[in-house]
Amino acid sequence: MHLRSTTRVSLSSLMGASVTDASGKTHGRLRDIAVHTGADAGRVAGLILKTREGRQIVPSTEVIETPAGNLELRSPRVLQPLAGDENFLFLWQDLIDRQIIDIHGRKVVRVNDVSLEWLGHGSVHLLRVAEVEVGLRGALQRVLKGMMPRRWLDGIAVRVHARAIPWHFVDVIEVDPARRVKLRIEHERLANLHPSDLAEILADLAPAEREAIFKTLDEEVAAETLEEVEPKLQKSLIDSLDEERIADIVEEMDPAAAADLLNELPEERSEAILEEMEPEERQEVEELLEFDEDSAAGSMTTDFVAVPQDFRCEDAIVALRSFDGDPLAVGEIFLLDAHGCPTAAVPIQRILVADASAQLSTLAEPPLITCHVDMHQKEVAELFDKYSLRSLAVVNEAGNLVGVIHADQVIHFLFEKL
Repeated sequence: MHLRSTTRVSLSSLMGASVTDASGKTHGRLRDIAVHTGADAGRVAGLILKTREGRQIVPSTEVIETPAGNLELRSPRVLQPLAGDENFLFLWQDLIDRQIIDIHGRKVVRVNDVSLEWLGHGSVHLLRVAEVEVGLRGALQRVLKGMMPRRWLDGIAVRVHARAIPWHFVDVIEVDPARRVKLRIEHERLANLHPSDLAEILADLAPAEREAIFKTLDEEVAAETLEEVEPKLQKSLIDSLDEERIADIVEEMDPAAAADLLNELPEERSEAILEEMEPEERQEVEELLEFDEDSAAGSMTTDFVAVPQDFRCEDAIVALRSFDGDPLAVGEIFLLDAHGCPTAAVPIQRILVADASAQLSTLAEPPLITCHVDMHQKEVAELFDKYSLRSLAVVNEAGNLVGVIHADQVIHFLFEKL
């Protein structure tokens, strides 16, 4: 019998196919294809058949596809009972109609079909997963299956533009035999996405799948992602976590964002999370929790860099290097008088190009615009618009610098009001 060296076939076209032996005797019908997980993720473990003895599995190397497209067993003796406790991913049961994460497309898509390949190597023929169909072609193959001969269906399918993702480019949210949801392989690829993209992906997923992904993220990535999602989704993401794990994440968040998150939680749980936090981070967040969320203080961050007004550029660089917050979020360094009141702000760019011995005060951008902690967010937004600000210093009753509002916080406020 002549066999083709490489054959592409869709999962939907195989489902229900009779599996015979060389004599033509039928031993069962194909009900699914089992794929390995873990280190062997994606490799076909075997074909699942419905037989008179129940569900049985046969290694794909013991099955050949004939030129007519039928499935043929090398020997009936290779059929083994399916125990049910194997750690397999079943393509039809667990993947079709489920959501997957297209890392390169940075979105969630739904699987309509799976494309498989028979690879011929001498007398051994291997079946492997090639790609997942997420477009119209995959949907048509499933809808029209059984309505026409396979060769007609294949003829229609090739005329439809394929929208498929190679298997190795897809992170699959799979289920193990206990029906628990988990995330397969390469979590670091998720962590390398921009937090906004990751937040959008999480928003598109079902709750159990969303929770499975969020639990795999390290504290820093989880914190950045939480800052990008809506309050309702924030609460959903941390509902299944214990207070210690949440505290680790909250400590990595911008203090203002952390305070907003804790404000959305029941008081008892918010206090339990604060108890698990390190003293310094807890104090910053607790101070912000005392302010009205619609006030300037409710939008400010306490992560800023401020130095005495007589400092030089070289001193500012030292202060930047010792800054515990996100250095990329620092756009300027504030100058303080002897009483802790801000007198000016110096853009980071000017410091970097100036002579190390230059006085910071000579590089400042006058005049410095400030606002009181109790100013309403609407008035804060008006200040940003009026003076084309990138950031705004927030002061208390004594005029001391207590926080900074960045433009992205104002944009977020305005977006919520749309």
